[in-house]
Amino acid sequence: MERTATAQLAADYLRLGGGRLAKIDDNQLSTRTWEHESPAAEAFWNEHIAPLDEKTRDEVISHLPTINTV
Repeated sequence: MERTATAQLAADYLRLGGGRLAKIDDNQLSTRTWEHESPAAEAFWNEHIAPLDEKTRDEVISHLPTINTV
């Protein structure tokens, strides 16, 4: 099964050592950095995810582990 583009972005970010976790509260999505993330993951986020429109960025965030799963 192929991943969506947003799922692939989230997977790539995590593979690079990303430490952000999704916080989903009343259908509002945000991220929190609970662990140190690698410089490569931070650069990937800033280059590929941060510039996305809010809806697409929220979709990427929804593919991250949540603070409830840690």
